[in-house]
Amino acid sequence: MRHQILAAAAVVLALVGAASADENARRITVTGQGHVETAPDMATITLGVTHEGPVAGDAMQATSDSVAKMLDRLAKLGVEPRDVQTQNLSLNPVWSNQTNSGARVRKITGFVASNTVSVRVRDLPSLGGVLDAVIQDGANEFNGLRFSVQDPEPLVIEARKLAVENAIAKAEQLATAAGVRLGDVMTINENGGGRPRQMLEMARVASDSVPVAAGEVSLSSSVTLVFAIEG
Repeated sequence: MRHQILAAAAVVLALVGAASADENARRITVTGQGHVETAPDMATITLGVTHEGPVAGDAMQATSDSVAKMLDRLAKLGVEPRDVQTQNLSLNPVWSNQTNSGARVRKITGFVASNTVSVRVRDLPSLGGVLDAVIQDGANEFNGLRFSVQDPEPLVIEARKLAVENAIAKAEQLATAAGVRLGDVMTINENGGGRPRQMLEMARVASDSVPVAAGEVSLSSSVTLVFAIEG
């Protein structure tokens, strides 16, 4: 009796598995892409100040003085406190190798202090002037420039819409080519995207002395749709 029950259960599981496999086989899965390009309206720059001195306190004081002067200039140029953030602050010894009776002896000859600040410039036409001003005020390191948009959500929504439209068009083409009818959408999954990507330089931002090319930024979306096959 027990063997009969096990055999019956095995038959049921096999039928369920076959039905599931058949159901999965009658689906069309596609991935759609959507891209939206726009001119940026904000830039993020990373600036640094580094000074070296024989005493740790001297190196840090010189760096702090330059950063304070730079932050004061940024405030006068209209950059708000919320758009300025310290990214890194460091103090390290400077070592030199000396030869003493044929042996190398490490010796601290001074200290180097660094302070790195990230700045968001929302008034994009003023970017070149901001760069020129902070360099004059003591910024001696420049670690990056990234363009973006202040409100990316509407562009992301448009990119998602285009991605879905692209996926539907692909599914319709596949169904037509296969000679089947496209059914309802069964699942929709977003695969990420939405992060701004800098495009080829297209236009220049006006500046007093530092020329900057803003170009365009692209926001993208990727979605995967699963359709049923009718009939």
